Parts: sequence; structure tokens; C-alpha cells
Amino acid sequence: MYQTLYRKYRSSNFSELIGQDHVVQTLTNAIQQKRLSHAYIFSGPRGTGKTSTARIIAKLVNQTTEHLDDCPICKRISEGTSVDVIEIDAASNTGVDHMRQLTDQTQFLPVESSIKVFIIDEVHMLSTGAFNALLKTLEEPPPNILFMLATTELHKIPATIQSRAQTLHFKLIDANQLSLHLQDICNKEEMTIEPAALKKLIQQSHGGMRDALSLLDQCMNVSQNNQISVSDISLILGTV
Repeated sequence: MYQTLYRKYRSSNFSELIGQDHVVQTLTNAIQQKRLSHAYIFSGPRGTGKTSTARIIAKLVNQTTEHLDDCPICKRISEGTSVDVIEIDAASNTGVDHMRQLTDQTQFLPVESSIKVFIIDEVHMLSTGAFNALLKTLEEPPPNILFMLATTELHKIPATIQSRAQTLHFKLIDANQLSLHLQDICNKEEMTIEPAALKKLIQQSHGGMRDALSLLDQCMNVSQNNQISVSDISLILGTV
């Protein structure tokens, strides 16, 4: 089955993460100096690498070989099959019961990894009761537990939660960085894209990598002769 571009080219290590050098530097130093916090909040616009960064951290703290590509645990984390990396979408698991079930899992030791990682996406969608259930765990975190909370609306997260986690702010990706990355992907996919089409695609993505890759995917589907033109993008966007 065809794999969409944003899944195929999702960042699997920090060298592939585009436009978030300040986040990479902070987390790399924390890991090297063994000063990694028990909880992080990744805040920023959609499609800028928050969840991808959380998965990279999960791999780095459980790495058993010199290179991530050779680590069997890291491969399972990338595939989403690791029993020690629990990822939930708070938008569809907003209730206190869901959060209690999750926090109950913190009492069990990791099965195959050294650190059990909980990734909660769109954490601002949790109910007040769910936040209170999470707060207790963040106040007295068990050993070998790491929480990473991703959000596009930091102001909706209670101050009590924010004060018990380190917050890292993700920013919109620079147009030049987006241009280079998209051009590289086109080369790998054996596609050509007109400069004007690339510029319009970047403008439409508004600094979000996922939006840019989704739009590029659509352009590839409507293009002819492996060449993306301005008219292809206009056709998709319904513009003149």
C-alpha cells in the first residue's frame, strides 16, 4: 500500500528534524549530561515536529546500540509496536477514566526498555478531572518514567501541569528550509517541480512541514510526466 509522504519522510532522528535547532540542542544536551526531565511539554503550531521529537527522544533514552538504525527496540518504537512507549490522542481520550488507566500503567516496570515513555498528543483537550489525575503522577513520578505532552494550545494547559514540566516551544519552519527539504524529497521521488509551484506550495503550507508534504503528495497525484506545475497546485487549491 502507498505510504504518504509525511509518514515516509517523518523525522526518525534529530539530524532529520527540520527547523527546530533550538529544541534539538536543548534535548541533546539534556541527554548527554543526564539532566533529562521526567516531563516535557512540546508547544507549537501543527506539523512542526512535536510528536516526531517525542518518538526520537523515546528511542534515544532506550538506545541499546551505537546507531539508532541498528537498535531493535528503536525499530519497534518507530513501527509503533513497542509495549513501553504508550502514545494516546487526548482529543479522543479526554475523560478521567482514560487518564487513570494510563497513570496506572506507570506503576509497572518497563518490559524490554530501560525507560517507559508516555506520549500524549493534543494534551490541552483533556478534561479537568483528567488533568488532576495526571497531576498526581507528575508530582511524584515513578522512576524510569518519561512523559511528553504535545499541544498546539499551551494556554489551555493548567499552570499546575506546566509548573511540573519543562516547556519547549516549536516554531514555524523557515521558507528556505522548507524549500530545500521539499526539493530533496522531489529528487528522491524522481519528480521535478517548477520554482513558481514550489514557492506557491510553501506559501500555502504556512510554515508547517506536514501541511507542505500533504500538499506535495496531492500535487504528485495530479501531475503529468513526473513534473509538478503551478497549474497542478491551482487545480488542487481551486484558485486561478
